[in-house]
Parts: sequence; C-alpha cells; structure tokens
Amino acid sequence: MSMKPSRRSVVAGIFTGAGMTAFAPAQALAQAKGNNAPITPKEKLTITRLETFLVKPRWMFLKIHTNVGIVGLGEPITEGRALTCQAAVKEIEPYLIGKDPRMVTHHWQAIYRHAFYRGGPILTSALSGIDQALWDIKGKALGVPVYELLGGPTRNKVRVYSHANSPAQITADLAKGFTAFKTGPAKWNGKPSHYVETPKAVQYAVEKFAELRKTAGDECDIGIDFHGAISPATAKLLIKGLEPYSPMFVEEPCQAQNHDVMAEIARGTHLPIATGERVFTKWGFREVLEKKAAVILQPDLCHAGGITEVRLIAGMAEAYYATIAPHNPLGPISLAAGVQIAASIPNFLCQEQVSLGEGYIKQPFTVSKGYLALPTGPGLGIELDENAMADKIGHDWKNQESYDADDGSVVDW
Repeated sequence: MSMKPSRRSVVAGIFTGAGMTAFAPAQALAQAKGNNAPITPKEKLTITRLETFLVKPRWMFLKIHTNVGIVGLGEPITEGRALTCQAAVKEIEPYLIGKDPRMVTHHWQAIYRHAFYRGGPILTSALSGIDQALWDIKGKALGVPVYELLGGPTRNKVRVYSHANSPAQITADLAKGFTAFKTGPAKWNGKPSHYVETPKAVQYAVEKFAELRKTAGDECDIGIDFHGAISPATAKLLIKGLEPYSPMFVEEPCQAQNHDVMAEIARGTHLPIATGERVFTKWGFREVLEKKAAVILQPDLCHAGGITEVRLIAGMAEAYYATIAPHNPLGPISLAAGVQIAASIPNFLCQEQVSLGEGYIKQPFTVSKGYLALPTGPGLGIELDENAMADKIGHDWKNQESYDADDGSVVDW
C-alpha cells in the first residue's frame, strides 16, 4: 500500500479492483460453474494487499485485494485525521496478508485484541473499514448481499434522512423524495452557544425549528443535533422549548462522553434522546444503555467497529427496547454498509446520509417516498465508478477551529 500514491497511479491502478475489470477472473469462473458465486466455499481465497486512497471531500476508501480478483470495499476514516488512520490501516496490513478474508469475526477479534491498547477513534475506525471490506468480499465470494449473511432481510426498504437547515432546503429535499430531515439549533447572531444562554438565543433557536416544522408538516420527521456543543443547562432550556414541535430526536444534547449527564437530560423530557457517533464498540454502548442515556443509538459504521460490531450493538439495544439510526456524514461505502445493517436488524429507525453516491459509484442510491430500495448485488452491493472519481482523488480536509467571537476562547463545533 502506497502512502502517497500519485493521481495517475491511483486512477489507473486501484480502481481496477473495484469495477468489473479486476472481478472478471472471478466472474468468468462463476459463469463456468453456472451459479452466482464466483468461487466455492472450499476454494482457496487469500488476501494479497490492502490499498487506501483519500477521496474528496474528506473521505478515505479502502480496497482489500484477493488472489482470485475479488476486491472488498471499506471506508476507514477518522475525520480530520485521515493520514493517521491511513497509517493505522498500513500497520494492520501484515496481519491480514495471506489470510482467508472469510473469517470475518476472527479477524475482528485478532485486530482489536492484539493491539493491547484497545479501542479509540483511530484504531477502531481503521478496524471498521477493514471489517466492511471483509464482509464485502465474503458476500461477493458467496454471491449474496451481506444482509443475507446476517439473517436478513428484515425489511424491504430503508428509510433515510437528509440535512436541512432552512425552509428552502426542506422544500427542495421534499421534492427529492425525502420525508425525514435533521437540522441543528439556529445560532442567534451566528454566535456559538454559551454555557448560560440568553432567553433571546433560546427563543430564536426554537422559532427557527418551528419554521422548519411548518414547512415540512406534521407527517414528516425532523431530528435536531446539538452536536455536543450545548451546555447541559442550556440544553434543558432548548429541549423544553422544542417539545411542542415534536422533534424526531435530540442528538448529543451535551458532550457525549458524560453519559450520566445525558441520562439526567433524558429523564427530564419525553423527547427521544439520540447519541453514538463518538461512541465505540459494544463496550461503549453498554454504558449508554445501562444508564438509559438514550433510546436512539447512532453507531457509525466507520467508527464503532464496522458491520460486525454494529450488528452486536443493535442486539444489545433491542434488549433495552432501543432503536438504531446509523450515523453517516461520510461516503457511499459507509452508506452501503449502513443499508446492509438496516436490512438485517429488527430495531432500525432511519439512516443518515450526505451522499447517495453520485459521482462515486456506478449505480447511486435513489430515494422514493423517503426510502432506499435494498441493494440486490453481492457483498455491499456497490461498485466504484472509475471515470467519475478521477477528479476526486486526494484531500487535505481539517477539523473546524472555532473560537468565541467575543473573547477568543475555544468553543465546540
């Protein structure tokens, strides 16, 4: 795996494994056998190399190559730390080379537990993308979608939501077929929230949400994401003001690391509390569930441990009568993995997305009456579009640096 591939080498080389070209030997074998699976379960299948490349606007894609031409796709990324996450994947590569990719759970355990310093956003994100790609290979090798391997399907379509911060955006997304949306609290004078906020600032945020509700109507859902940037004191005031407008959920009403405070907030409202984008593995979500800090869990398939781990998190949540709304501000591989989870669990709520894959995959997802159809292709069910992605290789995206306009102090974003 080259750490800094040239655009020419990336476009000319790495895409061959994502499309039909590199898959041709396996497909030819499948046609000769007269079935949908390119190889039989007993045939030798080994990992030959891992390949990562940064993709605009802020993503990283992974391709795991095998000896038979099957290539698995994954999306390992820690936003703003792309090169660090890329190095983590490179460090894991020697373990995987020469091994059978179909032993997905075994590899998850080995990668996670042999690290000694377990978990954390970088290592778990690297593991998450690798796990997605291994499931993609396994599904392709057997000729079935991943959700079939997970006991699915549990539904025949998957609800998705868009991001909309204005009535105009709500109107535009309604026209595109969306029936669920997410926004953030509007900022009075564009300023970040203070620990103790003025009545005017609280009133302004509530009024702006009310405008979105009026535009969308009562038959649509609108979640609101505090992004962990609101103090518990102000969060309680905002939630009380928002209650008459019935948000679908209040996401990260305070900093997500303190589940006790979030549980206190949850006890003070009838609105569903959601969290999970910065929670990793089953061990992290166990505390959320035990403390009743949220009833909507939002594990990110690129951070929480991949398909293997999110399936287990969903099972834990089911035991607590909690539901799953996978977090995804990333790319189409992440979305494809989320759709596979949604199709295989009973307690799915709604899937976040910011890209349906236009300009990245050969057959982008489409929204109809708020839902995506289940993919029918093997593995994750997507193929990268080599030509469309040629101008999207590489990025230097960094996390936002936010400061208080009045005194210059650091603020959350």
